[in-house]
Amino acid sequence: MGSYASNRQNPLLTSILVGILVSLLSLESVVVGQNCGCAPNLCCSRFGYCGTGPDYCGAGCGEGPCNAPPSTNGVTVADIVTPEFFNGIINQADAGCAGKNFYSRDRFLEALNSYPQFGRVGTQDDSKREIAAFFAHVTHETGLSMCCQQGILWPWTYPTFMELQLRTSGFDGLNAPETVATDPLVSFKTALWFWMNNVHSIITSGQGFGPTIRAINGALECDGRNPATVRARVGYYTSYSNQLGVSAGDNLTC
Repeated sequence: MGSYASNRQNPLLTSILVGILVSLLSLESVVVGQNCGCAPNLCCSRFGYCGTGPDYCGAGCGEGPCNAPPSTNGVTVADIVTPEFFNGIINQADAGCAGKNFYSRDRFLEALNSYPQFGRVGTQDDSKREIAAFFAHVTHETGLSMCCQQGILWPWTYPTFMELQLRTSGFDGLNAPETVATDPLVSFKTALWFWMNNVHSIITSGQGFGPTIRAINGALECDGRNPATVRARVGYYTSYSNQLGVSAGDNLTC
């Protein structure tokens, strides 16, 4: 794909994609098989491996004795992510920022059709905290400090998650990975895929915002490694929580 500098296509969720790579490299597998076909007592994990336990039968499980997802609470995410809220985030970027015209509320809401659990588990306050947390991380990764830069792509992760999770979008992750950087719907679906599989259960179980930082970029930021970026993420989260009329809760840092 050429050099790092010349191929950074758009303001993608860089650290989120890095987190996908780390998750892939650190996963302990039992049986390798992209399309699974596991034994009846084994689950097919979100990465295409057979096994048991939450890593295989939990979020993203494709077949086998998968754990049932929690019931939704009836919240309509569009009622929380209003045009004013969404545009208030986008408008923090300079007029010349490439990402300012790339992302839109309509594409975000369309992407949610593939992830009906997002922002809809627990109480209404839980929903608001998850939405605030998601946009806090998105803002940090793309909205301000990196908005006018272009995100690096990780094409070697696409066979495992893009083809399996985004197939219905018409996205060809193997042959056209750059679509992640040029199609806002696919970009949002990519971020939501990682969120739902790696962060959603953390925030909805009441663990607090801090552990979500660890799930996304803990190796580089947590345990005193980069307190400035942790403070930035927490600042966005508390601001968005206040805008949505909900307490940010405890355990904000990692």
